[in-house]
Amino acid sequence: MLIVCLIVCDSNNFINEFYEEDVRTSGGSLKAMIRVYKEALLNGDYRIVSEIENRISILENEKNGLEKQVLELSAEITSGKDKYIRLQADFDNFRKRSEKERLTTRSNAQGEVMESLLPMVDSFERARQQIKPETKKEKKVDMSYQGIYKQFVEIMRSLQVAVVPTVGTPFDPSLHEAIAREESQEYKEGIIIQEFRRGFLLGDRLLRPAMVKVSSGPGSKKATSSGDYQ
Repeated sequence: MLIVCLIVCDSNNFINEFYEEDVRTSGGSLKAMIRVYKEALLNGDYRIVSEIENRISILENEKNGLEKQVLELSAEITSGKDKYIRLQADFDNFRKRSEKERLTTRSNAQGEVMESLLPMVDSFERARQQIKPETKKEKKVDMSYQGIYKQFVEIMRSLQVAVVPTVGTPFDPSLHEAIAREESQEYKEGIIIQEFRRGFLLGDRLLRPAMVKVSSGPGSKKATSSGDYQ
């Protein structure tokens, strides 16, 4: 009887200590609990067996609850990560669209400004071809005039404005406007042989097509005909 009492008392003390340890560490020693459980079964102490079984059941419920919380938190983290990825993708798309719209707006504004200045370019070109300064004063004025034109050309070049290639290049309806055809011994059919008005490009955008004369190929004699190029 004394031995049984000592075992029962020791088991009760261990249960209490185990509960206290479990509160501190959220667990306790599972091996020790099993040992006490076996001893209680051997000694027929069903009160301790019942307490340990109840405690195991509580721990099992707590474990299941924690697993459920972990699964819920994992789902929230995954959902939050997916939302972040979608938001990041939406932001990147918005940034790309905004940048594209900004560049398009800038290009359109530059194009409109340059198109309005092209008649001035034509005037400079005609003046350079027609005016032949003779006196010292006229040459001085012409030099100043050409200096202004040179500055204007440099500004156009800095804005990526380029001249449409003409003489010696194949006729391209997307770049050229043919106003005449002429037989030519020098140029093959479809090659531009003369430029009447310069055309200009702003990057890849056509500001104005070049007016040109196109070769109709070699013939017995040269003849010029006006009209659109076919």
